[in-house]
Amino acid sequence: MTLEWKSSRRILLGVCGGISAYKAPEIIREFRKQDWDVEVTLSPAAEKFVSPLVISTLTGRKVWLEEDFLSAGDGWKIPHISLAEWADVTVVAPATASFLQKIAHGDASSILSASLLATRSPVLLFPAMNVFMWEHRAVRANVVRCAELGYRVVEPEDGALACGYEGKGRLPSIEVIREEVFRSVASVRDMTGQKVLVTSGPTREAIDPVRFISNPSSGKMGSALARTAWYRGAEVTVISGPATEPVPYGVRLIPVVSAGDMFDAVIREAPSHDIIVKAAAVGDFTPVCARDTKIKREEGKNLIIEMSPNPDIAAALGASKRSGQFLVGFAAETDDAVANATRKLVRKGLDLIVLNDVRSESSAFGSDNNSVSIIGKEGVKLEVSGSKEEVADAIWEIVSQSRGSAGCRPCSSRS
Repeated sequence: MTLEWKSSRRILLGVCGGISAYKAPEIIREFRKQDWDVEVTLSPAAEKFVSPLVISTLTGRKVWLEEDFLSAGDGWKIPHISLAEWADVTVVAPATASFLQKIAHGDASSILSASLLATRSPVLLFPAMNVFMWEHRAVRANVVRCAELGYRVVEPEDGALACGYEGKGRLPSIEVIREEVFRSVASVRDMTGQKVLVTSGPTREAIDPVRFISNPSSGKMGSALARTAWYRGAEVTVISGPATEPVPYGVRLIPVVSAGDMFDAVIREAPSHDIIVKAAAVGDFTPVCARDTKIKREEGKNLIIEMSPNPDIAAALGASKRSGQFLVGFAAETDDAVANATRKLVRKGLDLIVLNDVRSESSAFGSDNNSVSIIGKEGVKLEVSGSKEEVADAIWEIVSQSRGSAGCRPCSSRS
């Protein structure tokens, strides 16, 4: 299985004349690493910050300069039309205040602005400038106008600026640029308008102030589910225990620690979400009495900890599920896996359950890959192996099919 947004694509990168133009080589490297083809246009001012020779060395292609726009030698190729037709997505990073003004008013006086007028592919603008320039009403009006014209404007980040000021104006990180681009080329947008809640990572149950009981869950599966749902157009919230895998860009994070914390957060958030996926590895038991002070070795040779069951989050969700809501659970099993997972599906009122046979090396905690069976009320719907992003995308495919056949609608469309 190949994720279509990561397959070989073509990106046109426009670089304007701001100080952050020096980051263009990093952007090129990131997409070349993804095996994408990259064409670059440099404004005359951008040439002052980054060398065309450096750019062409990294892309393996000609750099498009302003002199190429109306050149006698290449004019017959109509460069801005050729680039517009060639690109799967166009990115302008950095986009200066002058460039925002230009394209907000349909100016076609440069090779890049003319390409934007001619393209039918997604256009992403990443402004970067002095904080006071960014806050100026003229710039804000141009940003609004660009959005109205269908351009995706990703606001700059806060931080220390090259001019010495602090504030919003920094070019977003390479990760943000990459994720926004991946989302823009994802052709499947079947979750637009859907509100998705994903639980992720492990929980920790305190024994004393310095010790806890937990499990090896990394949070990678939950993060993959959140990322791929966001690519598909969903509004995503992640409730995560203390995972080692960072929560991806574009999603809302609610951090928790214990199973009790996660239960409270899920029950609070659940009513406003259309789809809930319980991918967290929640501890089933918690110490009856956690010590307020550190347990000393000298207190005894054997330590006995009395445990009590944690609240069952999935069962509580199943019991309170509203009309149209869709619940997906995960089951980590070691024996009689399909039967045990199916019983859990029915007992907890779930719509789908994703079975991990944890004896399999491909389903090990912390792995970048996974091998699962997706089970519905009528039996196994799909068995899939691959990267956790590939598995997550397959899960969303089944969820979308199942919800479509059930006639579900997003909560945002309900009166």
